Amino acid sequence: MVAGEASGDLLASGFLSHLKSSHPQLSVEGVAGPRMTAQGMLALYPSDRLAVRGYWEVLRHYRGIVNIRADLIRRWQDAHRKPTCFIGVDAPDFNLELALALKSKGIPTFQYVCPAIWAWRAERIHLMKQALDHVWCLFPFEERLLNDQGMKATYVGHPLAHWIPPAVDRDAAVQALGLSASQPVVALMPGSRKAEIDGLLDRFLKTAQQLLKHHPGLQLVLPALPVFVQRITQSIELAGLDKHILVLKGRSHEALAAADLVLVASGTATLEAALFKKPMVIAYHMPWLTWQITRRKKQLPWVGLPNILCQEWVVPELLQDDCSVEALTRESLRLLSDPQAVAHIVQRFSSLHELLRRPTHELMVQTLSSHLNHAAAV
Repeated sequence: MVAGEASGDLLASGFLSHLKSSHPQLSVEGVAGPRMTAQGMLALYPSDRLAVRGYWEVLRHYRGIVNIRADLIRRWQDAHRKPTCFIGVDAPDFNLELALALKSKGIPTFQYVCPAIWAWRAERIHLMKQALDHVWCLFPFEERLLNDQGMKATYVGHPLAHWIPPAVDRDAAVQALGLSASQPVVALMPGSRKAEIDGLLDRFLKTAQQLLKHHPGLQLVLPALPVFVQRITQSIELAGLDKHILVLKGRSHEALAAADLVLVASGTATLEAALFKKPMVIAYHMPWLTWQITRRKKQLPWVGLPNILCQEWVVPELLQDDCSVEALTRESLRLLSDPQAVAHIVQRFSSLHELLRRPTHELMVQTLSSHLNHAAAV
């Protein structure tokens, strides 16, 4: 099994827990994060070795990534170490080539999280058809798309729709964070990767300064991965905001539950915010070369998952040159003062939550068990 970054580690760990319950003697190895190793998986490499985004960033780490993939291919094509099956978790640029090499040796291959061919780089469908035996899809339209292409796929829903309850007690979350229930709360979520934080943290902090001018009682929280807390805290102090922003180690779901508005980097966190039914401003700023290539390959008008899944502009997206402090401030103030817009957002995200709730891990284990049981009988 190979998971390429923090979100993949989270998705895979829940699946591993269910898989180990039904197949307690199962041995799992590969590229893993801390949540996966906590489920007993052997990490041949840590998942953060693959956590790079953008063309320039991939080029910088290209040799190391290729060496990891070559090592895994050698290991798993060895007759004495040949696995019963291979499961890639997200990270399609790494996993599809690996799956292709393993499938050529008769190893069944599965992919958890369909590559976003519906959004960009549609040509990847050809490699998917060659490399994969089955795809577990997070979103319903992906199953239809792959079935139409002659691929086996199962819509399993998104685990986040189970982990996040349909209704959240904002006041309890506010109290747990030591905040006031009578003043608005804004959550700042500039990303979980260094490149994302480099692109957005300064913009978010300057936006916070502007928002405080309009709402002096505004409460700001910033959940961060422990590895970034020191760097983020220093930036907050330099901006003179240390008395205004509460930095949290992790605890992103508590921050979202308490928030009245979220400024968030495009990615999985936008879906989390949507499942918490929160108004948000989606932002992204990437290196120039990455943006030039990405915008030419983009196939949809949206990049944020909430808008893509709802097929409409439910919440604003501010990308690249549009991601200015002025625009972030303008959209934030609008959402903080427009209850009708907020009501529409809550209604759309409530429907989305219901759509994404499926017995995810049970469906995945059901698909996989036939392969595992067959291998055990041989």
